[in-house]
Amino acid sequence: MPTKKGTTQQPALFDLPAHGAAAAKKQPQPRTNAQQLGSIIKSARDMMRKDKGLNGDLDRLPMLTWIMFLKFLDDTEQIRADEAALEGRLFREAIVPPYRWRDWAANPAAITGDALKAFVNQDEAVRPDGTRGLGLFAYLRGLQGAEGGDRRDVIATVFRGVSNRMESGYLLRDVINLISGIHFASSEEIHTLGHLYESLLKEMRDSAGDSGEFYTPRAVVRFMVAAIDPRLGETLHDPACGTGGFLTEAFEHLVKQCKTVEHRYILQKRSLSGGEAKSLPYLLAQMNLLLHGLETPQIEFGNSLAMPLNDIGDKQRVDIILTNPPFGGEEERGIQANFPNDKQTSETAMLFLMLIMRKLRRQPKPGRAGVVVPNGTLFAGGVAARIKEDLLKEFNLHTIIRLPNGVFAPYTSIPTNLLFFDRSGPTQEVWYYEQPLPAGRKNYTKTQSIQFEEFADCLTWWNKREENERAWKVPAAAILANGCNLDIKNPNGKKDLEHLPPEQLADSILRKEQQIAALMVEIKAMLGEGGR
Repeated sequence: MPTKKGTTQQPALFDLPAHGAAAAKKQPQPRTNAQQLGSIIKSARDMMRKDKGLNGDLDRLPMLTWIMFLKFLDDTEQIRADEAALEGRLFREAIVPPYRWRDWAANPAAITGDALKAFVNQDEAVRPDGTRGLGLFAYLRGLQGAEGGDRRDVIATVFRGVSNRMESGYLLRDVINLISGIHFASSEEIHTLGHLYESLLKEMRDSAGDSGEFYTPRAVVRFMVAAIDPRLGETLHDPACGTGGFLTEAFEHLVKQCKTVEHRYILQKRSLSGGEAKSLPYLLAQMNLLLHGLETPQIEFGNSLAMPLNDIGDKQRVDIILTNPPFGGEEERGIQANFPNDKQTSETAMLFLMLIMRKLRRQPKPGRAGVVVPNGTLFAGGVAARIKEDLLKEFNLHTIIRLPNGVFAPYTSIPTNLLFFDRSGPTQEVWYYEQPLPAGRKNYTKTQSIQFEEFADCLTWWNKREENERAWKVPAAAILANGCNLDIKNPNGKKDLEHLPPEQLADSILRKEQQIAALMVEIKAMLGEGGR
């Protein structure tokens, strides 16, 4: 096969010999405990602060992620190669020399400065082995899997949205040397780093909030997964997966159900998928899923709304959709044209709601969905009302969880709700549940966010529903007759006296005084009886 001038031809796959006993005898890497991991990552971030090309965590954390991503890949591939050698079989690496971490990054005295920067950034450069060829990113972006969907395709898609923004090749070498101190040598170690990476993602989400992106609190994600309760063998999709919160939580939920090798294969290959339109969250999601144990994440890079709605057939449908689609955004006319003429809107949340409805499986088991929506979706009229009419008439919108104000604080004060629906038939009644703030709290803050344990009462109620001061139900016919307004207040809960007109406020206070007086009479009577 002809090669470009100045390059050396690399095989599409690198075959390790079946008798690689030397690899199996390799000295084990020292364990990296949680404290050491935290220290390494803190040092790397401090090092990055010295570089003039990086501004804040929105620049530093993506850099840290792609560097860790390559180290993680190399370590896991070496583990697989050793296992294959012991079993006497071939192992084909996704990344071949001289582009593996061990070839250019592992040696602290290797390529550095301008040479390192050129090797990483340029389409063609002098490589660490002294030959001239593709630069690192150019090589990674050009990887292709043999059958599509394997790890090489994942790597290629990730690095098409990645750039090196560090100006100093020497500082870059220092950061790489620090990350070389992390050894992804065991599942326990990877699990530890997974928890640490979660904290990095939280910081990433905190920073992203300043630029208009609001990520779902972990407690809300855990509650929605618990309520939907995915089962092994079902397909679960998030069309706006962000950094992969719903997918990683669903993976953790499903992995507990794996008892056999076949179960693990189903989980790895046939269970989870997603879509993400922005390169940074896409990279973070890939790393997040890999660290949680999903070997080849099936996340499509691009706008999930780009496919015409009518082109989505049974093959594209799934059993479960869990998502927090972007809201408050506006889609261009080209995207709007993918939807029915009488339901075209620029509002991103409504377009995603139609997409979710379309992608839910019909048979043999009706698909089900859990979706985060803003309050505006509940009461909006016009096109939104027509979409909600379809939702009520063609789907079973069985539950709306009304979240307390401030769940997404401090990034937005927009009240949010959780819609749960399935394809079991038209809606007969909608159950509402008003999730309260903890006792004594007036709101959530950045440092005091909603906790999963706060949903305990709701989860208990979920499977045994009764009306109470937090829960009520409304016939679908009444909602349809009222213009499909789903913004229905709690008729059983405590009234907000502060906003009542003066005459109603006076009447309410009088009734409460009468109730208190009657209660006092009963208490005195009980005390009198007890004293006899």
